[in-house]
Amino acid sequence: MAEFGKPRLWLIKCRGNLTQQQVANKAGISRSYYAELESGNKNPGVKTAKKLSSVLMFDWTLFFK
Repeated sequence: MAEFGKPRLWLIKCRGNLTQQQVANKAGISRSYYAELESGNKNPGVKTAKKLSSVLMFDWTLFFK
């Protein structure tokens, strides 16, 4: 499980030139929740991890390593 409070630099890199709002909209979540995921303050459920992975093209299990 990811360490809380440790930024997920890999997620920020996957986001590229998209804004947090754009990613959140595409994944159907709030921008503030996405920001919490990116900052490492929250961990997503499997459903949300899979949504984000399809938007940003990464292996959804990265959230749980």
